Amino acid sequence: MQTQDKFILCYVTDSVSLSAEDSADLRKMVRKVAAAGVDWIQFREKIIATRNLLALVRDAMRATERVRVLVNDRVDVALAANADGVHLGGESLRAADVVNWRRAGRAQESFQIGVSCHRLEDIRQAERDGADYVFFGPVFPTPSKVRFGPPQGLAKLADVCRHTRLPVLAIGGITLENARDCVHAGAAGIAATRLYQRAHHLPELIHHLRQEN
Repeated sequence: MQTQDKFILCYVTDSVSLSAEDSADLRKMVRKVAAAGVDWIQFREKIIATRNLLALVRDAMRATERVRVLVNDRVDVALAANADGVHLGGESLRAADVVNWRRAGRAQESFQIGVSCHRLEDIRQAERDGADYVFFGPVFPTPSKVRFGPPQGLAKLADVCRHTRLPVLAIGGITLENARDCVHAGAAGIAATRLYQRAHHLPELIHHLRQEN
C-alpha cells in the first residue's frame, strides 16, 4: 500500500467508456495502469453485477500489491474483497458511519475512507466525520462532471487545500498539461479516468506526471 509522501496518481475506472463487452477489458486496463506506476485504483462501476465487481476487485488486490485499491460506494464489496478502502459519494453512506465500523473492528485500521466533495463545507464535514482524504472537483471542464455544475477552477482548489488538514485529490478534466497547476494549488494528488484510458503509452505518461510533480 502506498503512503501519502508523494503526489498521488489515482486511476478511476469506467468500464463503460472502455466500451467493454465484459470485464476482460477492465481487468487488462487495471493491470496496465498498476504496472505503469499509479498509486491508487478506485473501482467506480455502477452497472457491473456485485459478484463480478467483487471478482474484479479481488483480482486487482492479487495483481497490484503496491497499489492502493479502493471501491466506490460499495462498502460491502470493499470489505468482502479486503480492499484498501472505500470512496463515498453524495448518495453513499456517511463517512462517519463507516468510520464507526472501522473503530468497531469491522474493517482493518488501515482501511481508508474517502469522500467526493464539491464545496469547502463538504470537506469540513468529511473532516468532522473522520474521513482520510477527499476528492474535490470538477476542477476543469469535463463531460462526466457536468451534473455537478461549472468547473471549480484552480483558485477554488487552492482555497480548499489551504483550509483542510485532509489530503485533497483534484478530479475533473485533469490532463498532463494541467496536473502541475494542481500541485501548485496544494493538491495531494490527481484522480482521473480518461487521462489514463486514452494514453498511448502509460509508462511514459506516468513518468511525465512524476517529472511534472
